Amino acid sequence: MTETNAPSAQGVPVQREGAPDQAAAGRTGGSSLVTDQGRTTIAGDVVAKIAGVAAREISGVHDFGTGPARAFGAFKGRLGAEDGVTRGIAVEVGERQAAVDIDLVVDYGVAIPGLAAAVRDNVITAVGQMCGLEVTEVNVAVDDVYLPSQDESAGAREGARVQ
Repeated sequence: MTETNAPSAQGVPVQREGAPDQAAAGRTGGSSLVTDQGRTTIAGDVVAKIAGVAAREISGVHDFGTGPARAFGAFKGRLGAEDGVTRGIAVEVGERQAAVDIDLVVDYGVAIPGLAAAVRDNVITAVGQMCGLEVTEVNVAVDDVYLPSQDESAGAREGARVQ
């Protein structure tokens, strides 16, 4: 018996032979990381990068990480080091599942519950499609609110000091 499931990442319906079993039920996108031919392992850093990029795609997300992490990232940026896309992202990856924790800074005026839901949905979709992992949870911690007026007043103060 052939069963048609939701479309895969490429938009093509995935076909599974026979009745769904426990292993098939835990898969997303119709792919398995553990097969008779071998095992595919995905590093936590890979999942963290995918989750970070997916979260950044959501309007209203300003930055990631707690205050000290952002300060350290700014310091590294001044030294010419790349500011990592994984700052503020922590993941746990198993054979078939992943859990993601995200610390973020939101833009002022954005509805935080809606933003968190959008981030959660986008991360679950991206990690599921790209890695074939079931994302069991995406915990979103809002650590700060970005106020554009803070940048403007800081720039005005610096300008006044230089004159």
